[in-house]
Amino acid sequence: MQLTWHGHSTWHVSVDGTEMLIDPFFDNPKTDLGPEDIPTPDFVLLTHGHADHIAHVPEFGDSTIVATPELTAYVEDEHGIGDTIGMNLGGTIEAGDAYVTMHRADHTNGFETSYAATGDMPAGYVVSDTKPTQVSDAESTTFYHAGDTALMTEMREIIGPYLEPDAAAVPIGDHFTMGPMQAAIAVDWLGVDHAFPMHYDTFPPIEQDPEDFRREVKAAGSAAEVHVLEADETFEL
Repeated sequence: MQLTWHGHSTWHVSVDGTEMLIDPFFDNPKTDLGPEDIPTPDFVLLTHGHADHIAHVPEFGDSTIVATPELTAYVEDEHGIGDTIGMNLGGTIEAGDAYVTMHRADHTNGFETSYAATGDMPAGYVVSDTKPTQVSDAESTTFYHAGDTALMTEMREIIGPYLEPDAAAVPIGDHFTMGPMQAAIAVDWLGVDHAFPMHYDTFPPIEQDPEDFRREVKAAGSAAEVHVLEADETFEL
């Protein structure tokens, strides 16, 4: 599995022959790329409807859009994209060579247009190369994109022990999401081997030193290795 961070919450995930893009938003100061520089992915996964997570969905109209039914309906109506998969919290779909499980995120939402005053339930995604079961599979590779979220006990009680992510991308920007301290606790609760900070430095209210996150992960007692990626950098999981 290959993980590429394009700044903010935008990730490209490659699972065998299947290409996924999560939360396409290239108007951030970390990346030098635009949506036109990204090869068309098979699937685009949307965590929620805020503009800094769906701004460049129209440029990926040839991909299959995956989101909650409310958000896929918005994408269909607003942008004329017909190839969508509406799923909901707790569900798992087979997406090419990958399995995608949607889990809740503690956040607010809204499409920020006249379409709707409020949107669907914000989410995160667990992407794996094997189908999740209660039987632990040491051979599987699993990545958790937490979406925009606060610290929540589901990370400790459900996502960590049952979905068993090997790596997690967690927001550290504070103000609108977790900050470094709570994000570090999330990493510890999830029991991951690798942790990636995201959703920081895009706007003044979420400017952070990611080294603070690294120190907080160590203080939480987590054995996870923290990787502070440069934008457009790829990590082999």
